[in-house]
Amino acid sequence: MSESAVSHQLRALRAVRLVGYQKRGRKVFYRLQDRHVFELYRSVAEHLDEPEDS
Repeated sequence: MSESAVSHQLRALRAVRLVGYQKRGRKVFYRLQDRHVFELYRSVAEHLDEPEDS
């Protein structure tokens, strides 16, 4: 994705309060606001790492 597309997606996630952000100088750091969303993300990531059954 382009930088502007990522920025647009992060803005949308901020609008629905799924992510928070903190500015440090010119850099912006994003974090998931909801622990449940983080656990869902982790579960999906683990599932994608599992080998497929043949």
